[in-house]
Amino acid sequence: MIKFYLSAVFASFLSLYASTSYAQTSPLSVEKIMKDPKWMGTFPENIEWGTQSNTIYFDYNPEGNSTDSLYKVTLKNLDKIEKVTLAERKAMISKYGSYNNTKTEKLYTKDNALYLYDLAKNKSSVLIDLGARLSDITFLKDETKIAFTHENNAYVLDTKNGSLEKITEFKEGKSKEEKESKLSDKNKWIKSQNLSLLEVVNERETQDSLSKAYRKMTGDKDPYVFYAGDKSISSLQVSPTAEFVTIMLMKRDRGESTNVPNYVDASGYTEELRARSKVGDDKTEASLSIYNRKKDTAYAVITSALPGITTLPDYVKEYPAREWEEKEREVIVSQALFSDDGNKAIVNVRSKDNKDRWIALLDLTDGSLKSLDHQRDEAWIAGPGIGWSFGGGTLGWLPDNRTIYFQSEENGYSHLYLLDIITGKKNSLTQGEYEVFDPFLSNDKKSWFLTTSQVDAGERHFYKMPVRGGSMQQLTDLQGNNEVTLSPDEKYMAIRNSFSNRPWELYIKKTGSKDTARQLTKGQSQEFKDYAWRIPQNIKFKAQDGAMIPARLYLPEESAKNGAAVVFVHGAGYLQNAHKWWSSYFREYMFNNMLTDLGYTVIDIDYRASSGYGRDWRTGIYRHMGGKDLSDQVDGVKYLIENHGVNPNKVGIYGGSYGGFITLMALFNEPETFKAGAALRSVTDWAHYNHGYTANILNEPSEDPIAYKRSSPIYFAEGLEGDLLIQHGMVDTNVHFQDVVRLTQRLIELGKENWKLAVYPVEDHGFIEPSSWTDEYKRILKLFNESLLKE
Repeated sequence: MIKFYLSAVFASFLSLYASTSYAQTSPLSVEKIMKDPKWMGTFPENIEWGTQSNTIYFDYNPEGNSTDSLYKVTLKNLDKIEKVTLAERKAMISKYGSYNNTKTEKLYTKDNALYLYDLAKNKSSVLIDLGARLSDITFLKDETKIAFTHENNAYVLDTKNGSLEKITEFKEGKSKEEKESKLSDKNKWIKSQNLSLLEVVNERETQDSLSKAYRKMTGDKDPYVFYAGDKSISSLQVSPTAEFVTIMLMKRDRGESTNVPNYVDASGYTEELRARSKVGDDKTEASLSIYNRKKDTAYAVITSALPGITTLPDYVKEYPAREWEEKEREVIVSQALFSDDGNKAIVNVRSKDNKDRWIALLDLTDGSLKSLDHQRDEAWIAGPGIGWSFGGGTLGWLPDNRTIYFQSEENGYSHLYLLDIITGKKNSLTQGEYEVFDPFLSNDKKSWFLTTSQVDAGERHFYKMPVRGGSMQQLTDLQGNNEVTLSPDEKYMAIRNSFSNRPWELYIKKTGSKDTARQLTKGQSQEFKDYAWRIPQNIKFKAQDGAMIPARLYLPEESAKNGAAVVFVHGAGYLQNAHKWWSSYFREYMFNNMLTDLGYTVIDIDYRASSGYGRDWRTGIYRHMGGKDLSDQVDGVKYLIENHGVNPNKVGIYGGSYGGFITLMALFNEPETFKAGAALRSVTDWAHYNHGYTANILNEPSEDPIAYKRSSPIYFAEGLEGDLLIQHGMVDTNVHFQDVVRLTQRLIELGKENWKLAVYPVEDHGFIEPSSWTDEYKRILKLFNESLLKE
């Protein structure tokens, strides 16, 4: 018999209590670990230094205020954590803005006004207030001059004499001449009729034409106006000499939007929530143009000469019956990055299919490009510091105005490179089987600060390295993850650190000191500390293809062991969870502790496609999701059976989002391995997911249908043999509820009986309500207890 459970309506009729008929117990309960996370304590977030490098600000909120949660600690009194007053908060200098070259002055905006902050005087002054938003603010090469954008045009403010010059005339839409040239015969007739009837309008039109004719005859030139046409002006960038202005143009067309019904809207009516389009339906266009002030004209950046721009992807070979045309592929060009002297610029160019990335030198005089570094990946370009479609990631210039820096996966892991644009010589500053995160130049630009996983793939540490490469000095030593916020004067590090069984706390340490970092916060509640949270074992097991798979292992006491195992599958696909710091899946971590108390052996695997392990790991699921990422789960179970006495007939699996997808594939394709599974907010058909994520991995459905058919659970539902629990929020605007509705119909048509569906009417993709979390995990625990522990 098929059973459907509508959580909010029928919960009171269900028996969800997990525990009493089973021998083992736990001091934890689902109700406890799934309640409002405030019960765990309060932990520091959003760390920020004051501009004078003597105060650390952070969100903390031990008093449980509903809105105000900003606190501080000062170098003068590190023992005292204080709440920031409203007056002090209003007086704070924004962390966003632009520094001058020597870091003695900072530009920032507040309430639409532009301010200049003098660090030595600790004083701000208003430079200009135009009553509307200012953006793209920067010091020019002559630092007495400042460039900014206001209402889609660039301005230069001279702080010496207070003059303000508008240096562009950019307008959205089309020019009058272009509009008239495209008038239909009908509209031409209407205009003619209107001019013949309305004398004043006709006189103005005539006068305008006469004025233009006169200026042309006398040689006077009309001021140049750049029209964006059918695109919108996204951002402007003024060169350091103010000779050039680059214009990012966007045409956003996400295709046909899907709608998600909200059955519990406050109005009492079913309301439609506007949501994303489906994969293959993204027609967004982006281009870059240059305005040349001396020539008073603009021209587009030309990408057609980029090497490999017409190259077809390898997968086309699997479709021999189709004719494939080699043509110039669509690309997205990033905003320009100018050298300090203003004479040169580079751009990051990405093909829209994300198989190519070019870092190119931009000729500012004609818009042509010279490729400096071309990266090609038959799967897709990505990795730490490499950036997405509209940004260049880690990319910029050294002070010599001829050397650029960037990150690349050229050697299999994301590392930091230098390239001389004159000689073309490229040098890898970091090497090895680890990855680099968030490198940035020191104030004097003689060194790099960077985070890496060099110590271990499951740890993060902060380093300093000479700008041209050399020995890296490790600046942190706390085990786990060290998120460092460097003070503006670079003398101190505010370190947010956590470990596997310990949430984030704030520490401070002098940069380069060998002293132990000093702990500033102790946020755990007594209730949280009362339980001895496990440190999972970080292990590796061998997969069927020989790869060593990282995982976290939770082992029960021998006396409690029940012979059953549960595999937890993290979400997001490209995410790391088998590490040594506090997991973003903290509820699941606590649930895994509870399962272990009850005698289950639990394993949490960083399967193929997880982040932190280099390019080959990242792309291991290309064109086959549910391939190696699923076989890694199966091999994990084999490891448990062979090494930890797990009964092969007592294995369950659960996970949300991507983890829910893997759970479905496991129940449908590996029924001999998995006897029960809980699939939370799971993708059931990748052709119905979004473009940005899915098209990278599976290409587009109309182009590569083979990849979608072998990757989507809905095609394999006939393989279900074990017990399946499906759980989904009804107002999920990420993985739509439609996904599980379609799968439900498929299971009905196949005559499957051993499955249940629990729905959550008020929940989006990320659940919010403790009652929903509690209901969800009570059901999961009940599933495992009843399916895996029955004799």
